[in-house]
Amino acid sequence: MRSLRTARVTALVTAPPLLLAAAGLVHPRHLTPVTAGDWAGLHIVLLPVFPLLVLGLVVPLWGRPRRDMDGALTLLAWAGCLCFAAYYSGLDAVAGISAGTMVEHGVHGAAGRLFATGDELGLTGVYGLAVASLACCAVLWRRHGVRVLPGAAVLLAACWSFADSHIFWPRGVFTMLGFAAAFALLTVTAARPAGPPREPRESREPERLTNP
Repeated sequence: MRSLRTARVTALVTAPPLLLAAAGLVHPRHLTPVTAGDWAGLHIVLLPVFPLLVLGLVVPLWGRPRRDMDGALTLLAWAGCLCFAAYYSGLDAVAGISAGTMVEHGVHGAAGRLFATGDELGLTGVYGLAVASLACCAVLWRRHGVRVLPGAAVLLAACWSFADSHIFWPRGVFTMLGFAAAFALLTVTAARPAGPPREPRESREPERLTNP
């Protein structure tokens, strides 16, 4: 029963990055009058998909014990997820839908400025995602120890690549596949029985002194 539930949750959290990877295969490489319609249309379709990328961080933390440190880190992760969802959607709307629509209708002069604004919004969103990823991995580390490391390493590498790859082929597509792999690894790790919480070394010192 647990393995079936883990498989379902893994499918849920990997679906958004896999869908974005597939979209990256057909994403136009450049915005031109010929590709503008497809450019804007694809970003309209993907507008609700990009925010769902954070499911890979929210789901493993759902129901985590609300101890002091875990609770603070969980709130930080959720705040980073919110930052990503808001600001990366701004990139999608400005540099995707708006720029594509303007070029499609023969207005080219403002496209460069829209791209610059969109890049700033997108980078802010990716920074939020990176903070959320670090906080999520910290919570899972406290509960599961070194088993978190493979997923954490892949996740942070994907965040680094995402900063300037978007979903463009080839690196953007592989970045999305990296997110899918990382989310699967973290979900499987979070589904395993947790060990005792990791506390600061000094907090355990009195116990060792009184219980030789």
